[in-house]
Amino acid sequence: MYKVTVLYQHPEDEVSFEEYFKDHHLPLAKKMSGVSRIEITKFQSSADGGKPEYYRMSEVFFSSREVMEETMGSPEGQAIIDDLHTLASTKVKIILGCVE
Repeated sequence: MYKVTVLYQHPEDEVSFEEYFKDHHLPLAKKMSGVSRIEITKFQSSADGGKPEYYRMSEVFFSSREVMEETMGSPEGQAIIDDLHTLASTKVKIILGCVE
C-alpha cells in the first residue's frame, strides 16, 4: 500500500477553511479513482497539551505507487492538486511513502 500524506498548517480563518475543505476540497479528493481510502485528522493538541504543529492531516491510500502516480496524473488528480492553491493561505507539506 502507498500513501500520500498532506499536513496543513493552521489557517488564518478556521471557519472559512473548514467550510471550503469539507464542501469543496474533500469532495474533489473523493472523485479520484484508484484511491483505496482517505483518512482525515483534525489535530487537537500536541503531546504536551500545547498547540499542535499542524492543523489537519489528510492521508490518501493507494494500492501501489504506480496507481498513485496514475491517479494523481488524471484530470481528477490534477484538480485536487490545483485546488491546493485555493487553500494558499494555509501552507501544506506533502509526504509520500509505503505503508508497512
